[in-house]
Amino acid sequence: MPGLIGKKIGMTSVFGADGKNVPCTVIEAGPCIVTQVKSTDVDGYEAVQLAFDDKREKSTTKPEAGHFKKAGSAPKKKLVEFKEFEQEYSVGDTVGVDLFEEDAFVDITGISKGKGFQGVVKRHGFGGVGQSTHGQHNRLRAPGSVGAASYPARVFKGMRMAGRTGGDRVKVENLRVMKIIPENNLIIVKGSVPGAKGSYLIIEK
Repeated sequence: MPGLIGKKIGMTSVFGADGKNVPCTVIEAGPCIVTQVKSTDVDGYEAVQLAFDDKREKSTTKPEAGHFKKAGSAPKKKLVEFKEFEQEYSVGDTVGVDLFEEDAFVDITGISKGKGFQGVVKRHGFGGVGQSTHGQHNRLRAPGSVGAASYPARVFKGMRMAGRTGGDRVKVENLRVMKIIPENNLIIVKGSVPGAKGSYLIIEK
């Protein structure tokens, strides 16, 4: 779907038409530069590659620098391909927040906050086993049995256990666009989106 690359600025709240205070997320959406237009004849599929957020030339590899030079653009940090754009774009064009409309719905993809190594209660929502009385003292947040001993004598793949939590690619669908501020390239959407402040987001129609 057509969309933009953005950066999470933070959260705020706005008053809706009914007077209710609505929690919202502020996103800096674009402007994005078209760095490549892929076609079925050359690439096997049709897509528009967008780039966002300036990058130091010192940190740019020579192949990347050549790619951006063809597009007449400064080096960028984030590149994403989008399909099914209604409007035709050429290399070097700019795509901004005017792609979206207020009161429309968007899907937002980002990398969730990393939580480090966590137990099953926080990671999977386990309720804990056992009671706090009857002599036991250290099993309240334990996962319980993870498998049988004699048969199958192993732990099945996919067993919910403790481990690294967060840092996953998460997509939140159908977020309402509350307000668009084109002069600052800002889009305000209802609710929360994945990721920490300053993290990159993919906003799709």
